Amino acid sequence: MTTQDTTTPKKYVLAIDQGTTSSRAILFDHGGQIVSVGQLEHEQIFPRAGWVEHDPKEIWTNVREAVGQCLSRAEVNRHEIAAVGITNQRETAVVWDKNTGEPVYNAVVWQDVRTQKICDELAGDEGADKYKDICGLPLATYFSGPKVKWILDNVEGAREKAEKGDLLFGNTDTWVIWNLTGGTQGGVHVTDVTNASRTMLMDYRKLAWDESVCADMTIPMSMLPEIRSSSEVYGLGRPQGLLVGTPVAGDLGDQQAATFGQACFTKGMAKNTYGTGNFMLINTGEEPVVSENGLLTTLCYKIGENKPVYALEGSIAVTGSLIQWLRDNLGIITAAPEVEKLAASVEDNGGAYFVPAFSGLFAPHWRSDARGALVGLTRYVNKGHIARAALEATAFQTREVMDAMVEDAKTQDVELTELKVDGGMTANETLMQFQADMLGVPVVKPKVAETTALGAAYAAGIAVGFWDGEQDVIDNWVEDKRWEPQMEDAERERLLRQWKKAVTKTFDWVDDDID
Repeated sequence: MTTQDTTTPKKYVLAIDQGTTSSRAILFDHGGQIVSVGQLEHEQIFPRAGWVEHDPKEIWTNVREAVGQCLSRAEVNRHEIAAVGITNQRETAVVWDKNTGEPVYNAVVWQDVRTQKICDELAGDEGADKYKDICGLPLATYFSGPKVKWILDNVEGAREKAEKGDLLFGNTDTWVIWNLTGGTQGGVHVTDVTNASRTMLMDYRKLAWDESVCADMTIPMSMLPEIRSSSEVYGLGRPQGLLVGTPVAGDLGDQQAATFGQACFTKGMAKNTYGTGNFMLINTGEEPVVSENGLLTTLCYKIGENKPVYALEGSIAVTGSLIQWLRDNLGIITAAPEVEKLAASVEDNGGAYFVPAFSGLFAPHWRSDARGALVGLTRYVNKGHIARAALEATAFQTREVMDAMVEDAKTQDVELTELKVDGGMTANETLMQFQADMLGVPVVKPKVAETTALGAAYAAGIAVGFWDGEQDVIDNWVEDKRWEPQMEDAERERLLRQWKKAVTKTFDWVDDDID
């Protein structure tokens, strides 16, 4: 194994953020400030309606190039880097041959709905909550386990290879770490508790793979990565790469990484990330809370040998990607930032409500039969109203998730007093103000908006002693902007009433089998 350099002073931690649309490498200093960034987008592959794939080999190539860009722009080499942290799009399943390093199929992305029939068959008479007591999740196309079963059932020769022990599975964190630490030449096959908790295959109390669920999904246990904490040294950078001998020491699914980067370490603290979709997490402490309101019980983080910390999560499938849809499919804007100007050209939504159930609805509804709807249209409505309705959809969906969280967290004596936010859409002032109005609590943005990558960096840095612990993260967190609620209660309730009516119009749209 390549040895770690211990002579050069370590000034930085590198985060690799393998996201849904791009792979980024971000270098952070000890103050948690961004030093440099490298980024490359990868192709979104849509073989059929409802199917979404990525090329794992393209992702790995882009990760390497993004790291090269990042280090070159900062004029930094590996000797100055204390550790590498990984964060990733969760639930996106990669299956590959451990002997050749070749994926047997494209990565099946978290947005993909092809596994609906598998989920229905697994549910049987017991329903979607069949495994909820074990994994904290409903049976849904969202999660990795059914995707792995689909690959084994549908890719020629895959099941035979898997039964012989030749195939490996992981979310994209596992794929990147395996390649980063050597691939076929001794790569480490690991994942962390947060990613494992998104597969449907892990017992969230025992933090171990559940044999009975794996058997039901006909997934050989030999395919599964070793489950580790979110902050420990997993392995060292491969000899032939730019990060030779650098500890790979942090791993968190993207939303948990953002929660960590936002310093949500106290029970009741919550964050919402505005990206391709929206993901709201509330820290519920060292005891898991079982949701009765359509939320997910998930791991928040686990630092080394410390006890795991749990969260409730509300996942919204389409938020930022709705703005991309306005740009790419309708052409009413040419760049995403233009949506704010267009939305600001009108005083309100003109009575129009946009429910972006393009691939069903996630939390708190979990309706795979829903499809998108634009309702309340009159001749008065113009493209400004549609732009505004698209923005407001994000805030309305977030309010629904918050209501579910507050209801679930009552048992824990948790009250939400403010919402920390991050992600690209937080640059949209109109949306952030409307979000505060819809929630009735302040919305707060940090100075370093790249909290997902920052959380992964902190986890890695803590593992190697670059940062002392959670207090360093708290000390580095600085508020940038705060939006206070301004809307009258009666108006808020009227808008929410109309939104909920619009949501019901999307139900039961799909009445044929999803293959």
